[in-house]
Amino acid sequence: MRAIISVIGVDQRGIIAEVSTLLADEKVNILDINQTILNEYFTMTMLVDLEGLEIPLEDLKKELKEKGEKLGVSIKLQHEDIFRSMHRI
Repeated sequence: MRAIISVIGVDQRGIIAEVSTLLADEKVNILDINQTILNEYFTMTMLVDLEGLEIPLEDLKKELKEKGEKLGVSIKLQHEDIFRSMHRI
C-alpha cells in the first residue's frame, strides 16, 4: 500500500530529518519526495510505501501528528487512492 504524506509549516532546521527518521524507524520506505520553501513556509510531499509497516496505520498517523506538533508543522497521511480522488480534476 502506498500513501501520501504532506508537511506544511514555518521553515526550520531538521524537519526533513525528523520526519524521515520517524518513517525509517517504522519501516516505511520513501519512494519520492518533493519539498520547497515559499517565503518562510516549508512544504513537503512524500510518496511512501507502507508494505514494511509493522504497526497499525492509525498509530503511524498519530506518531506523525505528534511529531508535527513537536515541530510546529502540520503532518497528514492519506492513502494514495483517497489523495488521487480528492485531487482529480
